[in-house]
Amino acid sequence: MDEILARLPDALLPWYARCRRDLPWRRDREPYHVWLSEIMLQQTRVEAVRGYYGRFLAALPTIGALAAAAPDELNKLWEGLGYYSRARNLQRAARIVADERGGVFPRDYASVRALPGVGAYTAGAILSICFGEPTPAVDGNVLRVCARLRDDPSPVTDAAVRERVERELAAVYPAGRCGDFTQSLMELGATVCLPNGAPDCGACPCGAFCLGRARGTARSLPVRAEKKPRRGEALTVFLLRCGDRWAVTRRPERGLLAGLWAFPETPGLLGPQEALDAAAAWGARPTGLEKSADKTHVFTHIVWNMRGYYLACAAMPERFRWVTREELESRVALPTAYRQFWEP
Repeated sequence: MDEILARLPDALLPWYARCRRDLPWRRDREPYHVWLSEIMLQQTRVEAVRGYYGRFLAALPTIGALAAAAPDELNKLWEGLGYYSRARNLQRAARIVADERGGVFPRDYASVRALPGVGAYTAGAILSICFGEPTPAVDGNVLRVCARLRDDPSPVTDAAVRERVERELAAVYPAGRCGDFTQSLMELGATVCLPNGAPDCGACPCGAFCLGRARGTARSLPVRAEKKPRRGEALTVFLLRCGDRWAVTRRPERGLLAGLWAFPETPGLLGPQEALDAAAAWGARPTGLEKSADKTHVFTHIVWNMRGYYLACAAMPERFRWVTREELESRVALPTAYRQFWEP
């Protein structure tokens, strides 16, 4: 057993009881609620998730309701959160639980881990928080905490390092307090042992035994393998308006933003006349270019450099769906990459 990690429960549990944030998903241990929150929180700030979490549960209060939801309703509830595959996997998993398990969430690691979209971190969080199992939830926050505590230069981007930390933490989980211990580690990394070289060591309950603090290395940890630069793609987006309706189209069922609504688009950055010619080729009969705007949207591995053209049109070709302003704002889910062009 690691001597430094063994000191964590006694240091963290009293601190967590005093200092934890009041987050809506911490108010009960219902597996659906914890699972939903952990999926929403992936790559997303806590403050951004608060509102989405409440609205989502108000609309889909049970696993059965999520399983039965129409795809467009689900996407609208998720609109703006990004990484839409999370929502699709959430529904796929809900259907498995509803159809194959009678709506009862599984309690063993293998079954939870087998659900679509559930990785080792999410499975560990659900099992420890909801069912009191000693299964660590190791994410970037926890890896950072452990690296600094032990002055460990091992690259946290290495899967073997993550697996080692999971094993070592599992050995120190306190019986009867597994859920609180998981959440205390999350809380420490999110509020005190902050990323980007900015730990608040003066507020840390582990300061007395943190080697990174004692040796002055905390701000340089953790070590990460160098990221590959994001690939750039150019894209022209069309806001085609005919009277009081705008054109939208479905993206392909595979790939980035699969199956979501989008404004019509074409690869490359077109000039004004090229944009008018493209709209004419679609049968929209453009009558004028109202304005244009350049935008950028950053994905995990890709940067979209986008140019949007706002075109008045005299025809509504059937290749597109033509929707009203009210539909765009209340029913049609547009990913943020496209939504940023919408100016009601």
